[in-house]
Amino acid sequence: MDKREGNAGAGRKHVTRDGFEVLDQCHRDTLVALETMGNLVALLEAEGDSDRVREMASDVVKFFSTTARQHHEDEERHVFPKALLGSDDEIVQAVLRLQQDHNWLEEDWMELSPHLRALAAGHSLWDLAFLREATEVFTALSHDHMALEESCVYPQARARLKAGERHEMGREMAARRRAQRTAHC
Repeated sequence: MDKREGNAGAGRKHVTRDGFEVLDQCHRDTLVALETMGNLVALLEAEGDSDRVREMASDVVKFFSTTARQHHEDEERHVFPKALLGSDDEIVQAVLRLQQDHNWLEEDWMELSPHLRALAAGHSLWDLAFLREATEVFTALSHDHMALEESCVYPQARARLKAGERHEMGREMAARRRAQRTAHC
């Protein structure tokens, strides 16, 4: 067995990515999920409930209930502590705001997700006016949050982590996701 394969299995090479590559990809995926949620609301307004809308709702629920939550945990574990190592008041305030954003995003998601889950399941226990407003708020907060991370906090944390530490960060993130998937099977 190739040493790079580890326990990944025969024929599969286990490649560890820089943790920030994973975080950056998640931001790109978040933008897609937010756009899908906005499109879902627009389709509901124009055409009403449909198989396509239910599938979109299911995809959005899955993303924000798993991947986005894991992403926030990754930031809390790896990015924010490194960004706080300096004594820069602007960075400290940015991290405190981002941590609060995580709480607000979770709170917003807890209000929004039952409507999307009902829609995905084909139930009528969703409210279009609420979905429209909640989607706008959730999307705006998500965009502001990612912009602050990418412009201020990520660069600080990246500068404080050596390449090996960023790869270790990626390994830890991947291992935690594997453990979570295994626990849910």
